[in-house]
Amino acid sequence: MSSALVSYSDALALLGEQIAQFALETPPVERVDLAACAGRVLAESVIADRDHPPFPRSTRDGYACRAAEAMTHAFLPVAGSIRAGDPPAGPLPPGSVWEIMTGAAVPEGADAVAMIEHMEANGERVRLSHARFIEAGENIIPRGGEALEGDELVPAGNRLAAPQIAIAASCGHATLPVHGRPRVAILTTGDELVGVDSAPGPGQIRNSNAPMLAAMVSAAGAKPMILPRAEDNPEALDVSLQLAAFAEMLLISGGVSAGRFDLVEDALTRAGAKFHFTGVRIQPGKPVVFGHLSRTHNSALRVQPFLGLPGNPISSAVTFLLFAAPVMAALGAAGEPTPRFALARLARDCKGRTGLTRFVPGRCQFHAGPHEIPSVSPVGWQGSGDLAAFARSNCFIVVPDDVDRLHAGETVRILIA
Repeated sequence: MSSALVSYSDALALLGEQIAQFALETPPVERVDLAACAGRVLAESVIADRDHPPFPRSTRDGYACRAAEAMTHAFLPVAGSIRAGDPPAGPLPPGSVWEIMTGAAVPEGADAVAMIEHMEANGERVRLSHARFIEAGENIIPRGGEALEGDELVPAGNRLAAPQIAIAASCGHATLPVHGRPRVAILTTGDELVGVDSAPGPGQIRNSNAPMLAAMVSAAGAKPMILPRAEDNPEALDVSLQLAAFAEMLLISGGVSAGRFDLVEDALTRAGAKFHFTGVRIQPGKPVVFGHLSRTHNSALRVQPFLGLPGNPISSAVTFLLFAAPVMAALGAAGEPTPRFALARLARDCKGRTGLTRFVPGRCQFHAGPHEIPSVSPVGWQGSGDLAAFARSNCFIVVPDDVDRLHAGETVRILIA
């Protein structure tokens, strides 16, 4: 089959319409140990089980004091000492200070903490240095200053990373309810492909797309299931499509261009596919195909979205990031938007192609200085099959479809790989 190419923006709109439907079906929920929750999607909100912090907390090593008394710069006696983990102390006697450590409960009656390096000592007395000033509330987080008991700390639908896991731990969660990861069947096609551990014969190449896509699927929070490679004939493709019926999503690599042996779209048509687009005005990745199949698995009827990705690895990677990852996020009930873009300063000119949105492999130096934005350079490449260039890149420079060249020094968008 063939169809007019759609623009990148129109493809995103079509994708968004379908994603809204996929997101209506809530995936199953399982409870997972907190240490194994990284990358999983939270199924129920994390609620504060008490005020955070549960007591006024010092943010510095120093002396708890009354700011007005400390501002006299007179020597004040040290009435006591408290470490993090000690029960709250006090009350603070008038005209005195209390030695305190970072994280400790501020004694009753104190309204500020003077940093230890801002104090002068004279035996058992200390005073605020004359060059220093302090105000009430300084270096103290009040009880509930971060969150109040009953507050929603992490909404459902968040993909869990270190910050969310830390706050869940602080609320006493040894396990969390998370959504099951959608299963993604990965089907690579092509008579030229041999296994990774095989010695390629004349005209053959090792199947690099299957492990690459499996890694990308895992990074997107889904569960990769690699199917046997399909030969370039209708019977083999029909069988492979049936084998993929168990999965919540299907990725097909190769066989979607216009060549005589590009047979995937015909096989999908025979399987009853509904196509949403069959080609996008982007480079690389122009032949990408998106649609869905009606599937019956274990007596249940459901919709299985699919992406037909071009077989060249950089084309597969670009189209995965742009179109497949957002579908997986919806199937997994993740609320965060994908793909991820950022801004960077272009170090060298980058060519475009009018009429196509280009995604050029780039290398971004993310370790910019404190007053700089990252710098990105295009990676020299020999086309979308250049795995060596792909291995040197960590992003794609986005060249809009109405631009024939981006110039060094411009601020550009990058697609983060």
